[in-house]
Amino acid sequence: MMRFTALFSLQLALGLLLANPGYSQEYPTHAVRLIVPYAAGGAPDVIARLIGQKLSDAMGAPFIVENRPGAGGIAASEAVAHANPDGYTLLVPDVPQLAINPFIFRNLPYDPLRDFAPVSIIATTPMFILVRADSPIMTLSALIDQARAHPGQLSYASAGIGSLHHIAMESIKATAGIDLVHVPYKGTGQAVPAFMAGEVAVLVSTLAAAEPFVRSHQARLLAGTPARRTARLPDVPAVAETIPGIDFAGEIGLLAPAGTTSAIIGRLAAQVHRAVLADDVLQRLSALGAVAVGSTPEVYTQSLRASLITFEKAVKAARLSAE
Repeated sequence: MMRFTALFSLQLALGLLLANPGYSQEYPTHAVRLIVPYAAGGAPDVIARLIGQKLSDAMGAPFIVENRPGAGGIAASEAVAHANPDGYTLLVPDVPQLAINPFIFRNLPYDPLRDFAPVSIIATTPMFILVRADSPIMTLSALIDQARAHPGQLSYASAGIGSLHHIAMESIKATAGIDLVHVPYKGTGQAVPAFMAGEVAVLVSTLAAAEPFVRSHQARLLAGTPARRTARLPDVPAVAETIPGIDFAGEIGLLAPAGTTSAIIGRLAAQVHRAVLADDVLQRLSALGAVAVGSTPEVYTQSLRASLITFEKAVKAARLSAE
């Protein structure tokens, strides 16, 4: 999966427009739907609403978030893949979700490379493993020890089958040689309340959904899934410090249906880039534990291709079967 250490220059994004004689100021003339494959409350939803408001302000038409959770994001992705390529139906996916599904589900009704036109990577989002504050488990090593002593008795919540949360934990399980029961929910917005209610012992979540409970001392962060500790939470160890080789992070982007004109793609990419550079957006993304990107369509395409390679290996390593 590609990593980003700095924002791309505004000139690079704007060059998409200046080099395109077909660029049109007319788009959009009416409301644009931003389809989010997760329930409200998770990082993709929060970031979609944040960027949607900026796009509405900048482009003079409402960008309306529509949540379509469930089925590993397949329904939402299919709706956009088969939508009219006029720029009025867009997808705000977690890139790993797109790259994982081909290796989890049989006969997908879309192809992640053929049926979408990448617009921009909006931001990257690290994930964390949590337990409730009343849990006796204080560290990732202690969780592993508990799971080994009581195989199949601990359960963990994810944002759904085939989600990055799911694949990350299954990779951890396979590498550490432990057995935790997977309980999938329809998005982080459902998984977090279930975890806090005691339905499961462990949660894999973005910081956006879990931080209120961490701040109120109702939940405890054990480790983060990126290869290194995050700048926002330097005291929280990376999973790789205990289980070498684990490196997973979300990548929230914007996709249009294949066939959408380069003029529309270019204008959207430039506006996303402007949006993530705004001080209030940078502050909000930082508060979510996310890192702003605002890439070009070409970089997003390269990242999606790289993610497909990464997650094919991860699914095989986790010994997950296609369903």
